[in-house]
Amino acid sequence: MEIYETEEEQVAAIKRWWKENGTSTIIGVVIGAVVIAGWDFWQNNIKEQAKQASALYDQLQISLSKDNDESVAAISKKINENYADSAYASYAALYLAKTKVKQNDLEAAKSILEQQMNTVESDEVRNIARFRFIRLLYATGENEKGLQLIAETDQTTIKEFVTSYDELKGDLYVALGRLGEARTAYQSALREGGESPLLQFKLDDIAVVENVVN
Repeated sequence: MEIYETEEEQVAAIKRWWKENGTSTIIGVVIGAVVIAGWDFWQNNIKEQAKQASALYDQLQISLSKDNDESVAAISKKINENYADSAYASYAALYLAKTKVKQNDLEAAKSILEQQMNTVESDEVRNIARFRFIRLLYATGENEKGLQLIAETDQTTIKEFVTSYDELKGDLYVALGRLGEARTAYQSALREGGESPLLQFKLDDIAVVENVVN
């Protein structure tokens, strides 16, 4: 460390330092200020975007409660166009697909659901979209394709949906006349906790059909 004996020496040393380092110091301060301001602006923008998306989603819920399909479609489109990266966009798309089903536009509903199950990061949304998509395949007689999608599904991501998938698998097998495999799927659904009267009825119905055939 340099030691200065007089005040004049100290002033001279400061001037030399400033001449050598002043410009870079000013630039550093300016950059720091810009970074902080930019960060604050970005954070505030994110909050404002989330606030606006939430408000639109509230409007969507109101339109759903009133069965206003036209409004649901318009608001869902606006959310997906302006807030595509938000969770609201995915759920808005699911509601839009549901509305399309009500309007009997099954192909449009399938297109929306297929996009969601292939693009979103949330396992929950992907599984909801995939499950509803497969149900639409079942409704349109594309049973083999439905079974293939279930087989290709990552089993580690569907723990909360296992019962639903097993029951749907059973429905697909019944539609294909593969009653033995349907029974196995329904029994698996029961073991996983799907103790519903409808599920038991489906199993009993298979037994009745097999007794008639035999």
